[in-house]
Amino acid sequence: MIAEAGLAALWLAAALCGLQLWFGVAAIRNGRDDLGAAIRPVAIIQGLLAMIAFGLLVWLFLRTDLSVELVARNSHAAKPMLYKFAGTWGNHEGSMLLWVMILAVAGALVAIFERRLRKDTLIATLAAQAAIGIGFYAFLLFSSNPFARLSPAPAEGQGLNPLLQDPGLAFHPPTLYFGYAGLSVAFSFAVGALITRDVGTVFARAMRPWVLGSWIFLTLGITAGSYWAYYELGWGGWWFWDPVENASLMPWLAATALLHSVTVLATRDSLRAWTIMLAVIAFSMSMVGTFLVRSGILTSVHAFAVDPQRGTFILGLLILYIGGALALFALRIGTVREGKQFQLISREGALVANNLLLIVILCIVLLGTLYPLVTEALGYSVSVGPPYFNTVAGPLALILITIMALGPLMRWRRDKWRNLVSRISLPVLAAALALAALVFIVSPIGILPMLGLVLASGVAIASFAPLWKRNLRRTPMFTFGMVFAHFGIAVALAGMAFESAFTEEVLVASLPGETHAVGPYEVTFNGAEPIAGPNWTAIEGRLTASRGGGTPVVLQPQARMFSSPETETSEAAILTSWNGQLYTVLGNSDGDGRWQLRLWFKPFVTLIWLGGMLIALGGLLAMVGRVRRERRTMERELYA
Repeated sequence: MIAEAGLAALWLAAALCGLQLWFGVAAIRNGRDDLGAAIRPVAIIQGLLAMIAFGLLVWLFLRTDLSVELVARNSHAAKPMLYKFAGTWGNHEGSMLLWVMILAVAGALVAIFERRLRKDTLIATLAAQAAIGIGFYAFLLFSSNPFARLSPAPAEGQGLNPLLQDPGLAFHPPTLYFGYAGLSVAFSFAVGALITRDVGTVFARAMRPWVLGSWIFLTLGITAGSYWAYYELGWGGWWFWDPVENASLMPWLAATALLHSVTVLATRDSLRAWTIMLAVIAFSMSMVGTFLVRSGILTSVHAFAVDPQRGTFILGLLILYIGGALALFALRIGTVREGKQFQLISREGALVANNLLLIVILCIVLLGTLYPLVTEALGYSVSVGPPYFNTVAGPLALILITIMALGPLMRWRRDKWRNLVSRISLPVLAAALALAALVFIVSPIGILPMLGLVLASGVAIASFAPLWKRNLRRTPMFTFGMVFAHFGIAVALAGMAFESAFTEEVLVASLPGETHAVGPYEVTFNGAEPIAGPNWTAIEGRLTASRGGGTPVVLQPQARMFSSPETETSEAAILTSWNGQLYTVLGNSDGDGRWQLRLWFKPFVTLIWLGGMLIALGGLLAMVGRVRRERRTMERELYA
């Protein structure tokens, strides 16, 4: 009865979502205050029912109830408990239910906590959120039912995709879904404000926490996904420009632009129309990503390969939501009053330039992702890979980061070049010293990695500019957030440039006892032997790595074989030091006692993920600082 209870909760949540939409439309069109007052409790109960439905699906997976088709196709009794739990969303239907649950809970939180918006704008926002939700409820109930029964129940399940049997599954997908849900709320705020012609600073302050929270989760999700792919796939790379990687990157680019734009609107009452448009673009990119992952048109280790019929359903939702929002934007944007003016040489001007570059990069990534799909539909295949993205988007990203470094050094509204020049002298000096060191001390490297290292040096210094000559004890927490986020970008950029410029790779067929040099390490192959795990068997290599005569470290890369489903995977063994990582992969035997070994030394590669964590930490500090300031402001107004 657990599956039936879950399905009933899902149907009730869908019905309340439809009721929420109807209440909102009727309240706005007819001025029905009674319906407007009822929309909050309906949204809250809908969120609770969606949580119950998802919680019951988790229970089914933990019990390994093989009478449920989804569990039978994606679980196994011998699977470790962590993967039974995380396996709930390691498939198409379960991940969609997780997304719908987060979407409904986000709407409930808006209903509970939002008190700043005008009453009609809040009603329109909740109605827009319900309009998004009803389409996904319909998708689940009519096309992707997670609670469908299987009769007769099999004796054993098919098991989870071995590539997903990793702790990263418990963290990476949910963080991305939280990010997508935050963008849906921002989209709903934008639609609500357009409907009621209430685009202003209050609307921006209400939207900003959701945009910031979404951006934090997307940052964490992309960072975690990058490291997961790095150590799990055994390819030795941290970003492959895989179409599904791009599907998560594009919403992040749009959310980054939206975050800066909504901040300018909230604090300076500028960029009103631009903020609305970016909210539409950001949500559009999350919908495009959903279509790419779940339509079955992509072949990727990340994609859910489902039938094209479901992809058609999602494509219809995408056209409906985004087309409707753009039509509303075209009809109502003329009613949005122009915000306050600013000069080109100003902090606002730098933010606008950054936003434009972010959208250009987004368009480049979108074109490179979709173009092969279009050509394949026309009957011929074209491959678009890292050379295109690195060559076209790389230089623009460096310009973007340069302007990002200059932005906090500028004044609001207007500034003068001669004053700005004096403020950038220290970052420019740091960049010049880095350039001199690379030219005269280091062996020649590629132009993009060299520019990346030079720019990272300057940005690292410039990121602390907002703290210069300030009383740190009185500096707002959101200022520290900006500093951490910008410094994190400098750290990540340095890691990317070091890895690209100085990585060393050795590919050998090794006999036991042979030693191979890679970077500062001497790696000795001691042999390989079979081992067994909880639900897999493996050939495990025995390597000993030493550095400069230091204490040897044993590394054990594995070639694993899963029986349910039958899959072979590589498990890299990684040794981390202060200045990089030794990355080792065991290949096949040639039958004569030799084993293929791939060895990499990647200098300072960990800076990439450290930078990502710093960026997310900066976002968290900014969010806490903004919430604390607004709470103090509301308390002062209450007791004034």
